[in-house]
Amino acid sequence: MSLAPETRWSRLFNFWQDYKQSPVALAALIIIVSVVLMAIFAPLIAPQDPYNQETLDLFDARLTPGETGSGGYVHWLGTDAAGRDVFSAILFGLRTSLIVGVLAGTFALLLGGVVGLMAAYYGGRIEAVIMRIIDLQLSLPAILLALVLVAMLGQGLPQLVTALTLAQYAYFARTTHGAASAERSKDYIEAALSTPLPARQVLFRHLLPNALPPLIVVATVQVANSIALEATLSFLGLGLPLTQPSLGSLISNGFQFLLSGRYWISIYPGIALMLTVVAINLVGDQVRYVLNPRRSR
Repeated sequence: MSLAPETRWSRLFNFWQDYKQSPVALAALIIIVSVVLMAIFAPLIAPQDPYNQETLDLFDARLTPGETGSGGYVHWLGTDAAGRDVFSAILFGLRTSLIVGVLAGTFALLLGGVVGLMAAYYGGRIEAVIMRIIDLQLSLPAILLALVLVAMLGQGLPQLVTALTLAQYAYFARTTHGAASAERSKDYIEAALSTPLPARQVLFRHLLPNALPPLIVVATVQVANSIALEATLSFLGLGLPLTQPSLGSLISNGFQFLLSGRYWISIYPGIALMLTVVAINLVGDQVRYVLNPRRSR
């Protein structure tokens, strides 16, 4: 009696059954889903539009957490020096940070995936040149590359996403190259290469699917890294402009008040950033464990 072939839905079901075995990873996934939903529906959830000057009142500046403002509602996380509700600012800052992280991670995956596939497909001198460039970039800290690229490209969302993409694509290129190179040595790939099939068909139909599992794992890590890098650049004043605030800029704005005891202006955005990055990394760790073909079942 032959077994029915495993369908896409059955693979997804088995993946979910394995993933939810870890309570920590499940809690991290719930945190990520909650963060994403709060970011999407920030205008509906936030009690105040923190970047509409008409809704700000300087008499509400630096209110402590739980204090009631002149508008009649409670500022559960306090307000900053401009009278901006910190909870509302965090929700809107999450939107920007997540957009930057997801866009930079996605573009880095696409660019790095193509570069890694090309190196594995062509081999020889082309592979050697490409991978030496990748190795050179991986030897440098991503934050250093991002700083140089931002200084060259300037401030703004497109410029920041471009800088983070170029600073991180090498991780995807190295991962894709390793998986595709292992697959390229197999007989069915050699047979495909001996036929008149176009290169893109061999690349994307045969080599790419086998590189996807490790790429998915790297993508989760690099999205978290992109969010952390953006926060670092914004904290240093090199990230997004004030018209596009993120968690990093919120931390930077409140940093000067830490020594005066007004910790909430900087600490709460920092906690939101830490929870988001840690949750994404925990999900990535569990995904890597589940997709590991060598693990014992």
